[in-house]
Amino acid sequence: MAMFRSLVGSAQQRQPPGGPAGGDSALEAQYSCPICLEVYHRPVAIGSCGHTFCGECLQPCLQVPSPLCPLCRLPFDPKKVDKAAHVEKQLASYKAPCRGCSKKVTLAKMRVHVSSCVKVQEQMANCPKFVPVVPTSQPIPSAVPNRSTFACPYCGARNLDQQELVKHCVDNHRSDPNRVVCPICSAMPWGDPSYKSANFLQHLLHRHKFSYDTFVDYSIDEEAAFQAALALSLSEN
Repeated sequence: MAMFRSLVGSAQQRQPPGGPAGGDSALEAQYSCPICLEVYHRPVAIGSCGHTFCGECLQPCLQVPSPLCPLCRLPFDPKKVDKAAHVEKQLASYKAPCRGCSKKVTLAKMRVHVSSCVKVQEQMANCPKFVPVVPTSQPIPSAVPNRSTFACPYCGARNLDQQELVKHCVDNHRSDPNRVVCPICSAMPWGDPSYKSANFLQHLLHRHKFSYDTFVDYSIDEEAAFQAALALSLSEN
Protein backbone atom coordinates (compact mmCIF):
# COMPACT_ATOMS: atom_id res chain seq x y z
CA MET A 1 0.00 0.00 0.00
CA ALA A 2 2.84 2.40 0.88
CA MET A 3 4.53 1.67 -2.43
CA PHE A 4 1.25 2.24 -4.30
CA ARG A 5 0.74 5.62 -2.60
CA SER A 6 4.32 6.57 -3.42
CA LEU A 7 3.76 5.77 -7.09
CA VAL A 8 0.49 7.72 -7.11
CA GLY A 9 2.18 10.66 -5.45
CA SER A 10 4.96 10.90 -8.00
CA ALA A 11 2.99 10.04 -11.15
CA GLN A 12 1.16 13.36 -11.18
CA GLN A 13 4.44 15.27 -11.36
CA ARG A 14 6.41 13.15 -13.87
CA GLN A 15 6.65 14.35 -17.46
CA PRO A 16 8.88 13.05 -20.27
CA PRO A 17 11.83 15.28 -21.30
CA GLY A 18 10.13 16.22 -24.56
CA GLY A 19 6.93 17.45 -22.92
CA PRO A 20 3.68 15.90 -21.70
CA ALA A 21 2.82 12.41 -22.90
CA GLY A 22 -0.11 11.66 -25.15
CA GLY A 23 0.04 14.71 -27.42
CA ASP A 24 -2.35 17.65 -27.55
CA SER A 25 -5.44 15.55 -26.86
CA ALA A 26 -4.16 14.48 -23.44
CA LEU A 27 -2.75 17.82 -22.34
CA GLU A 28 -5.91 19.20 -20.79
CA ALA A 29 -6.48 15.98 -18.82
CA GLN A 30 -2.88 15.91 -17.56
CA TYR A 31 -3.16 19.46 -16.27
CA SER A 32 -6.63 19.23 -14.74
CA CYS A 33 -7.38 19.53 -11.04
CA PRO A 34 -8.53 16.17 -9.56
CA ILE A 35 -11.26 17.98 -7.62
CA CYS A 36 -12.97 20.30 -10.12
CA LEU A 37 -11.72 18.41 -13.23
CA GLU A 38 -10.89 21.71 -14.94
CA VAL A 39 -7.49 23.06 -16.00
CA TYR A 40 -5.56 24.21 -12.94
CA HIS A 41 -6.30 27.72 -11.67
CA ARG A 42 -3.67 29.14 -9.33
CA PRO A 43 -2.26 25.64 -8.67
CA VAL A 44 -0.79 24.68 -5.31
CA ALA A 45 1.12 21.53 -4.37
CA ILE A 46 1.05 19.54 -1.13
CA GLY A 47 4.60 19.19 0.13
CA SER A 48 4.39 15.65 1.55
CA CYS A 49 2.81 13.81 -1.40
CA GLY A 50 3.35 16.30 -4.23
CA HIS A 51 -0.24 16.27 -5.47
CA THR A 52 -1.41 19.45 -7.17
CA PHE A 53 -4.82 21.14 -6.95
CA CYS A 54 -6.43 24.48 -7.71
CA GLY A 55 -5.79 26.76 -4.74
CA GLU A 56 -9.50 27.38 -4.28
CA CYS A 57 -10.40 23.67 -4.52
CA LEU A 58 -7.93 22.70 -1.79
CA GLN A 59 -9.00 25.51 0.54
CA PRO A 60 -11.77 23.56 2.38
CA CYS A 61 -9.22 20.87 3.34
CA LEU A 62 -7.02 23.52 4.96
CA GLN A 63 -9.84 24.54 7.32
CA VAL A 64 -9.96 21.24 9.25
CA PRO A 65 -7.67 20.28 12.17
CA SER A 66 -6.02 17.25 10.53
CA PRO A 67 -6.24 17.58 6.73
CA LEU A 68 -5.82 14.66 4.34
CA CYS A 69 -4.83 14.86 0.70
CA PRO A 70 -8.08 14.58 -1.33
CA LEU A 71 -6.33 12.26 -3.80
CA CYS A 72 -4.19 9.82 -1.81
CA ARG A 73 -5.72 10.45 1.67
CA LEU A 74 -2.31 10.91 3.31
CA PRO A 75 -2.14 13.49 6.14
CA PHE A 76 -0.28 16.70 5.36
CA ASP A 77 0.87 19.89 7.03
CA PRO A 78 -1.21 22.90 5.83
CA LYS A 79 1.88 25.07 6.29
CA LYS A 80 3.68 23.01 3.66
CA VAL A 81 1.28 23.74 0.81
CA ASP A 82 3.04 26.00 -1.68
CA LYS A 83 2.33 27.67 -5.00
CA ALA A 84 3.12 25.22 -7.81
CA ALA A 85 5.27 27.60 -9.83
CA HIS A 86 6.56 24.87 -12.16
CA VAL A 87 2.98 23.90 -13.06
CA GLU A 88 2.03 27.53 -13.73
CA LYS A 89 5.05 27.82 -16.04
CA GLN A 90 3.94 24.72 -17.96
CA LEU A 91 0.36 26.00 -18.20
CA ALA A 92 1.69 29.16 -19.86
CA SER A 93 3.92 27.17 -22.23
CA TYR A 94 1.73 24.32 -23.47
CA LYS A 95 -1.18 24.66 -25.88
CA ALA A 96 -4.13 22.36 -26.37
CA PRO A 97 -7.17 22.35 -28.68
CA CYS A 98 -10.45 23.67 -27.31
CA ARG A 99 -12.93 20.80 -26.93
CA GLY A 100 -15.52 22.90 -28.75
CA CYS A 101 -13.94 24.86 -31.61
CA SER A 102 -10.56 23.02 -31.67
CA LYS A 103 -8.66 26.30 -31.59
CA LYS A 104 -5.29 25.88 -29.87
CA VAL A 105 -5.08 27.88 -26.65
CA THR A 106 -2.48 27.97 -23.90
CA LEU A 107 -3.63 25.97 -20.91
CA ALA A 108 -3.35 29.06 -18.74
CA LYS A 109 -6.09 30.70 -20.83
CA MET A 110 -8.19 27.58 -21.46
CA ARG A 111 -10.78 28.27 -18.74
CA VAL A 112 -11.47 31.78 -20.01
CA HIS A 113 -11.67 30.58 -23.61
CA VAL A 114 -14.04 27.69 -22.84
CA SER A 115 -16.38 29.97 -20.86
CA SER A 116 -16.89 32.14 -23.95
CA CYS A 117 -16.59 29.52 -26.73
CA VAL A 118 -19.83 29.34 -28.73
CA LYS A 119 -19.23 25.70 -29.71
CA VAL A 120 -18.80 24.64 -26.09
CA GLN A 121 -21.98 26.46 -25.12
CA GLU A 122 -23.85 24.67 -27.94
CA GLN A 123 -22.55 21.31 -26.73
CA MET A 124 -23.73 22.06 -23.20
CA ALA A 125 -27.14 23.18 -24.47
CA ASN A 126 -27.53 19.89 -26.38
CA CYS A 127 -26.73 17.68 -23.39
CA PRO A 128 -29.59 15.30 -22.53
CA LYS A 129 -31.96 16.72 -19.93
CA PHE A 130 -32.83 14.73 -16.83
CA VAL A 131 -36.21 13.01 -17.07
CA PRO A 132 -37.63 10.96 -14.16
CA VAL A 133 -38.00 7.26 -14.93
CA VAL A 134 -41.50 7.27 -13.47
CA PRO A 135 -43.64 10.43 -13.28
CA THR A 136 -44.78 11.41 -9.81
CA SER A 137 -47.45 13.69 -8.40
CA GLN A 138 -45.73 14.00 -5.02
CA PRO A 139 -44.63 17.54 -4.08
CA ILE A 140 -40.91 18.18 -3.99
CA PRO A 141 -39.86 18.47 -0.34
CA SER A 142 -38.15 21.64 0.79
CA ALA A 143 -35.93 22.44 3.77
CA VAL A 144 -35.64 18.75 4.69
CA PRO A 145 -32.42 17.98 6.60
CA ASN A 146 -30.09 15.44 5.01
CA ARG A 147 -30.08 12.47 7.36
CA SER A 148 -28.72 9.93 4.85
CA THR A 149 -25.15 11.08 4.23
CA PHE A 150 -22.74 13.02 6.38
CA ALA A 151 -19.44 14.89 6.25
CA CYS A 152 -16.45 13.78 8.30
CA PRO A 153 -16.01 16.31 11.14
CA TYR A 154 -12.23 15.85 11.00
CA CYS A 155 -11.29 16.22 7.31
CA GLY A 156 -14.54 17.27 5.63
CA ALA A 157 -14.88 14.17 3.43
CA ARG A 158 -18.46 14.26 2.16
CA ASN A 159 -21.29 11.93 1.11
CA LEU A 160 -20.54 9.22 3.69
CA ASP A 161 -23.44 7.15 4.90
CA GLN A 162 -23.47 6.10 8.56
CA GLN A 163 -21.44 2.89 8.12
CA GLU A 164 -18.98 4.60 5.77
CA LEU A 165 -18.51 7.44 8.27
CA VAL A 166 -17.71 4.98 11.06
CA LYS A 167 -15.22 3.08 8.89
CA HIS A 168 -13.66 6.29 7.52
CA CYS A 169 -13.06 7.72 11.00
CA VAL A 170 -11.70 4.45 12.40
CA ASP A 171 -9.32 4.03 9.43
CA ASN A 172 -8.16 7.65 9.12
CA HIS A 173 -8.70 9.47 12.41
CA ARG A 174 -8.12 6.89 15.12
CA SER A 175 -5.39 9.04 16.74
CA ASP A 176 -6.99 12.44 16.24
CA PRO A 177 -7.40 14.09 19.67
CA ASN A 178 -9.72 16.90 18.54
CA ARG A 179 -13.19 17.27 20.03
CA VAL A 180 -15.74 17.39 17.19
CA VAL A 181 -19.51 17.58 16.71
CA CYS A 182 -21.16 14.32 15.71
CA PRO A 183 -22.73 14.99 12.27
CA ILE A 184 -25.27 12.18 12.74
CA CYS A 185 -26.57 13.44 16.08
CA SER A 186 -26.62 17.07 14.95
CA ALA A 187 -28.80 16.13 11.95
CA MET A 188 -31.45 14.59 14.21
CA PRO A 189 -34.43 16.63 15.53
CA TRP A 190 -33.09 16.30 19.08
CA GLY A 191 -29.45 16.91 18.15
CA ASP A 192 -27.30 19.72 19.53
CA PRO A 193 -25.11 21.12 16.70
CA SER A 194 -22.80 22.77 19.23
CA TYR A 195 -22.05 19.73 21.42
CA LYS A 196 -18.57 18.25 20.87
CA SER A 197 -17.90 14.64 21.82
CA ALA A 198 -14.96 14.09 24.17
CA ASN A 199 -14.22 10.79 22.39
CA PHE A 200 -15.90 10.86 19.01
CA LEU A 201 -14.72 7.41 17.85
CA GLN A 202 -16.12 5.69 20.93
CA HIS A 203 -19.32 7.69 20.49
CA LEU A 204 -19.61 6.45 16.89
CA LEU A 205 -18.94 2.82 17.76
CA HIS A 206 -21.36 2.70 20.70
CA ARG A 207 -24.11 5.15 19.72
CA HIS A 208 -24.36 4.54 16.00
CA LYS A 209 -24.33 0.77 15.56
CA PHE A 210 -27.68 1.03 13.75
CA SER A 211 -29.30 3.53 11.43
CA TYR A 212 -31.86 5.83 13.04
CA ASP A 213 -34.16 5.75 10.02
CA THR A 214 -34.77 2.05 10.70
CA PHE A 215 -36.50 2.90 13.99
CA VAL A 216 -37.48 6.58 13.82
CA ASP A 217 -40.39 8.19 11.97
CA TYR A 218 -39.23 11.77 11.39
CA SER A 219 -42.65 12.85 10.17
CA ILE A 220 -44.26 12.70 13.65
CA ASP A 221 -43.51 14.81 16.71
CA GLU A 222 -41.98 13.58 19.96
CA GLU A 223 -45.34 13.05 21.77
CA ALA A 224 -46.79 11.04 18.89
CA ALA A 225 -43.62 8.94 18.75
CA PHE A 226 -43.88 8.26 22.50
CA GLN A 227 -47.55 7.20 22.21
CA ALA A 228 -46.72 4.92 19.26
CA ALA A 229 -43.87 3.27 21.19
CA LEU A 230 -46.11 2.83 24.25
CA ALA A 231 -48.90 1.27 22.18
CA LEU A 232 -46.44 -1.12 20.53
CA SER A 233 -45.01 -2.12 23.92
CA LEU A 234 -48.50 -2.85 25.31
CA SER A 235 -49.47 -4.89 22.25
CA GLU A 236 -46.36 -7.08 22.61
CA ASN A 237 -47.19 -7.80 26.25
